Amino acid sequence: MERRRMLQSLGAALLGWPTAARCGWADEKSPSKLLFFSRSVLFEHSVVRREGGQLSFAEKALVEMARQIDCTVDCTKDGRIFDGDLDAYAAVVSYTCGRPADLRKPIEADGRDGNHPLSEAGWKNLDRAVRGGKPFLAIHPGIWLLPEASGADCLGHGSQQVARIEVVSPRFPGAEKLGGSFSMLEEWFSLMHFADDLHVILVQDCAGMDTSGAADRRCYDRPPFPCTWARMHGKGRVFYTSLGHREDVWSSAIFEQIVLGGLSWVLGRVEAHITPNLHQVAPRANEFMKA
Repeated sequence: MERRRMLQSLGAALLGWPTAARCGWADEKSPSKLLFFSRSVLFEHSVVRREGGQLSFAEKALVEMARQIDCTVDCTKDGRIFDGDLDAYAAVVSYTCGRPADLRKPIEADGRDGNHPLSEAGWKNLDRAVRGGKPFLAIHPGIWLLPEASGADCLGHGSQQVARIEVVSPRFPGAEKLGGSFSMLEEWFSLMHFADDLHVILVQDCAGMDTSGAADRRCYDRPPFPCTWARMHGKGRVFYTSLGHREDVWSSAIFEQIVLGGLSWVLGRVEAHITPNLHQVAPRANEFMKA
């Protein structure tokens, strides 16, 4: 009940943001259906694993979050969706696991995902749509669906552990109530090759993280780096957050607020200054170039 009240409060807060929000709601021709694509090839995260034909944990959570901003969600793992017209969708949300070449591979024989691949033509159709103005939001491994649009790459991750996250753009929608920083247990992606035009919202500070293991040392022995940001890809608004591996993260008010804010911004229902700030808030992030 408390979580429901919190979600309703967040939804009301988003609706209360001025000017752009009201303009967005007033446009009856603007579609309010989101497409949530979560085909898994390299690894199927538990939050997107379906059991008994039911929607996954993340799919159910996104449906509930979208309801707070008066949107519906079509959930699919079938890559053929991108072969058709995407005009019916107000935005595309990605939680795919695999680079474009991986997502184009045939249905896995081991049944890890078992869904139809993304075709090269479908991938180009999606990229073209985003460049032309289709909003795009990527969560956790979803960065790899459109790497250029997302504005960074991923080295991998180490062990799940607590990390400190600094809020460096507190006026961005969804970040306003996060405070100056927060700590969270998560599977943290070590990100790299950041585009210069990122408007960074959250920065991961690896100080204090356990780097005794080889994988942790490889991923987290590094300067602070962006973990959530906004940018433009052509005419399309793009939002990315590395959070979202764990079920308890998807259930947290922090994550819900971040995603709701990101969705509202990419949809054009709220406005925000997205002046590039990478070199101010994480000046040494691109010094980490390990491959």
